[in-house]
This record gives sequence, C-alpha cells and structure tokens, in this order.
Amino acid sequence: MVVRRVVPNIRTESLEKSRDFYGLLGLEEVMNLGWVMTMASPSAPAVQAGFLVADETAPVIPDISVEVDDVDEVYAAVRASGAEIVHSLRDEEWGVRRFFVRDPNGQVVNVLTHR
Repeated sequence: MVVRRVVPNIRTESLEKSRDFYGLLGLEEVMNLGWVMTMASPSAPAVQAGFLVADETAPVIPDISVEVDDVDEVYAAVRASGAEIVHSLRDEEWGVRRFFVRDPNGQVVNVLTHR
C-alpha cells in the first residue's frame, strides 16, 4: 500500500472566511463543493488542508483524510483489525472511493482513493 497524501480536516462555519484567512498564509482554493473545500500550496500541491461545514454523505465530519493507492485493501485490513468503521466503503459522486474509521484516539479518519 502507498500513502499518497495526508490532509487535516478543519470544521468551519464559513468556507469563505477560512479561504480568506488561509489565503493570507499562502494557500489557494483548489476544490470547493459548497460544503467541503480544499486549499493547497501553489508551489507544493500535495500540501493541503480541508475545510468542511458538513459531510454530504457521511454521519460525521472526519478529522483527517488519508489518500491511499488501494482503499479496498486498506478497508479489508481495517475490518480484520476490529477497528470501528464509522462510514462504510462506498463510491462518491465527486470521484473518490472512501470509508471512515475511528482511530485509537477517537479521531475519525477518512481513507480514500481517487477513481
């Protein structure tokens, strides 16, 4: 398995205010679905932060996202470990396949692969 990137997810009440503030720190908006926005460094695009007001298809907002090369492989390993699956494996309309799992610290991890 290959980890492609790790992105912290920040809960926000205003994507616009978050965009304006983190823009001051040099990040630029690279994706915005109206409820989730990703900002990245223009010089290092894998350096990213996610901002969410909600999650349109899941019961909770994840604390962190981990993009892997084979989400099905990771899902099988996580299930076999007995970890709590918070949101089952599924394909999302915006081009990712993902699931959520709770880590030992209580944090919700969004594990995904881009299709």
